[in-house]
Amino acid sequence: MKLYMHAAACSLSPHIICRELGLDIELVQVDRQTHRTSNGEDYLAINGNGYVPALMLDDGKVLTEGPAIVQFLADSVPEGAALLPEVGNIRRNEVQSYLNFITAELHKPMVLLFNPIYSSVHGEVRALISKRLAWLNGRLAGPYLTGDAFTVADAYLFVCLNWSPWTDIDLKQWPALHGFMARVAARPKVREALQAEDLEAFDADGVYFAPHAYLASSGRTGSPVRP
Repeated sequence: MKLYMHAAACSLSPHIICRELGLDIELVQVDRQTHRTSNGEDYLAINGNGYVPALMLDDGKVLTEGPAIVQFLADSVPEGAALLPEVGNIRRNEVQSYLNFITAELHKPMVLLFNPIYSSVHGEVRALISKRLAWLNGRLAGPYLTGDAFTVADAYLFVCLNWSPWTDIDLKQWPALHGFMARVAARPKVREALQAEDLEAFDADGVYFAPHAYLASSGRTGSPVRP
């Protein structure tokens, strides 16, 4: 399988899930400006929307949208039930509920904060995100979103919250979420994914990660991730 990705983007979520499940995956970088891939493909011919992630299966079929991809990955192997409970188990629906919440209420609004076109409403967007994070902080059921078990929703949340420093959102005001980030960042397979994407830790707590070029452009100094 091929996973089309940008380093530290939302494609990091299915990348983490592949690592957690021990799936053989080829990472294919996509240039944001040219939409050309690292192996010379026209990415728009693979995903006409132009954004990542996209998962190309061995038979050539392509699946897009991160929440759909991580569910497919979890369902593709028996071990995946640990990351996404089986159909008919209410815990599966709880995980899917969080996937939907993260997509609509965190991922898309946070992306707006990276885009100067929306700078006039960044304050209002940040206030909305803060409201959602406060709710989520109070809902955290244990070490992870639904309790003791790490799921596909936790990987997605980790990736979105990893953008917090770049969007002027201080997670330390929500201790449960800040602790969540530290726990997920310490998982061996998560660290493998971070290293594979050449990400660096740049904060004192070592729970936020970014590409070296991004750090350099922001005047920050990071340290390479090691599994």
